[in-house]
Amino acid sequence: MYRGSPITRKPMVCLFSTVLKREEDGGYSLETPVERGRIEVEDVPFVAVEMEWAGHGSQQVLTFRTNVDQCITAGPEHPIRIRHDLLSCEPTPYLHVRDGKGQFPIEARICRATYYELVALAEPGMVRGRNVMGVWSCGAFFSLGDLPQGCGK
Repeated sequence: MYRGSPITRKPMVCLFSTVLKREEDGGYSLETPVERGRIEVEDVPFVAVEMEWAGHGSQQVLTFRTNVDQCITAGPEHPIRIRHDLLSCEPTPYLHVRDGKGQFPIEARICRATYYELVALAEPGMVRGRNVMGVWSCGAFFSLGDLPQGCGK
């Protein structure tokens, strides 16, 4: 959105996405060689709208396409994480797109339909001594959530 109106030209949105930076304080800015301006991002700037997968188990590869047509393969450098809403406990999945300054990465929220595809690929695993359901990509295992007691044994 710019001054209350949506930016409807996808090539313009894609161009802005290439100059998006994440600041050390967690804020966002658009930065070109001649200009820099802070912007407001409600949650995260991108949405993972599609997923392709190949292989099985630890050899599985998950590749996501974002709303700006960037393809990102989940793995050690592009982890998947789940955040749970404090009130509803609903899971919200995210994919690391690229590093920002300091500790804050630039991420894409994985859309609900794509998340359900991800859940369909999930298998039991162990993370930090906890039984979880998760997915493999590029040799890394990503937890999607705890297994109920008595499951996964």
